[in-house]
Amino acid sequence: MSCPNPIAAGMLDDYWVGALSQVEEEDIEEHLFTCDECGGRLREVMALADAIRSLAEQGSLLMVVSDAFLERIAEQGLRVREYAPPNGGSIACTVTAEDDFLIGRLTADLRGAARVDLSLCDERGTEKLRLADIPFHAESSGVAFQQSITYAKAAPSETLMARLIAFDPTGGESLLGEFTFHHTRTLPGPGSR
Repeated sequence: MSCPNPIAAGMLDDYWVGALSQVEEEDIEEHLFTCDECGGRLREVMALADAIRSLAEQGSLLMVVSDAFLERIAEQGLRVREYAPPNGGSIACTVTAEDDFLIGRLTADLRGAARVDLSLCDERGTEKLRLADIPFHAESSGVAFQQSITYAKAAPSETLMARLIAFDPTGGESLLGEFTFHHTRTLPGPGSR
């Protein structure tokens, strides 16, 4: 890098989303007026943010979502398919070609949790993916996660176990809930059985 004082990537991110104080924002703007290199890095941050936003709006990301997000996409006329298995139980689920979003609602008591992870496991309970330190509200009765609709439409019939794992302030781990989704493929094409 030829810039003697490059702006940290996190600061560029915060600048782009408007999360900085007025003084910090003014300092960054002053630097950007004179530094093409940091300006180029900011353009990369902007392009990445736009790409992520586009994927999220297409329902193609696996992520935890808020009720406000779900209300906004419903207001846009997008079709949301939701499943809410009971804690410790299971539910049969599928998607259709007309579905735009696939949501799993996981109900659990989140009070007292300092951190919550979402663990996704196969039918044997073997963890395949963990979303660490997911956003949650301790006052709420659970979380909603968006499964990639792109994946779900192409996936074969399969079972997914979702586990909510809490961490207390000392780092102790406890299982808040386990939820099983039995996905049946209904769309033709590769991967169907």
